[in-house]
Amino acid sequence: MAQALATTLVVASLYALLGAGYVLVYRASRVLNLAQGDLLTLGGYFLFATAATFPGAPVLALPLAAALSALTGVLVYVALMRPMAGHPVFAAVLVTVTLGILLRAAIVLVFTDRTRHPLQNLGLSNPPRPLAGGAVVSTFDLVMVGAAVAFFAALFVFLKVSPLGIRMRAAGERALLASQRGINFHGVFALSWALSAFAGSLAGMIYSSNVRLEPSLGILGLRAFAVALVGGLDSLGGVVPAALLVAAVEVASVRWGNPLLSDVSPFLCLLVMLLVRPWGLFGTKEELERV
Repeated sequence: MAQALATTLVVASLYALLGAGYVLVYRASRVLNLAQGDLLTLGGYFLFATAATFPGAPVLALPLAAALSALTGVLVYVALMRPMAGHPVFAAVLVTVTLGILLRAAIVLVFTDRTRHPLQNLGLSNPPRPLAGGAVVSTFDLVMVGAAVAFFAALFVFLKVSPLGIRMRAAGERALLASQRGINFHGVFALSWALSAFAGSLAGMIYSSNVRLEPSLGILGLRAFAVALVGGLDSLGGVVPAALLVAAVEVASVRWGNPLLSDVSPFLCLLVMLLVRPWGLFGTKEELERV
């Protein structure tokens, strides 16, 4: 049981980071960023590239990869999403789908489809760590949990205390009132895309260091999309409990059922939620028509 609990926390941390990316963009601009999984993959490859450029120097490679990912988020907004202003939201969603396809193609073109392991170039090890109750996790499993806790804590403080964070909340909750108060919407939207890309890349960098790096990692983004919908697409507060719920179902299906169910268990959770509470655990009911 202790091992199942530890695995659930690790999987939930991965899903929470990815799910936060979906919610950040949706709350700001009401756009579903269906390229979030591919931004996760891109973050992993940014780490591989920076680790190869600065071998044995994780203090340089990790921040540089994270910065490149956040910059990518800003460029995506400026080059692709800002020109979509005034167009139907569905068209913007299709742009994110196209973006994901192009990112996968570019990754294969530049890095090939070989499985990579950035940890080798970073010069770091990933030894197992025993926990209470007999559970054992890897070092980067603990890093994943710690990164998720730190990210959500920092995001909470940023949104609650900083003037820029308060503007982001205002733009997401009362768009018309925020515009009348002179809030720079384009700056807020660009920041939301940067934070979304950063959250996805953070998950991708840790996951690729812990497990492997390959172009097909984008499938993790689809699972996290189910998490975002279960928690409520407009609710950052719903991401963590939804991630824990979905991760618990996934781990239970592997441990006490058929391991093949792990790929579909997030979507089973989503199906049940859509039947019982379509707007999610903590979502706003009025957002249903927009979704």
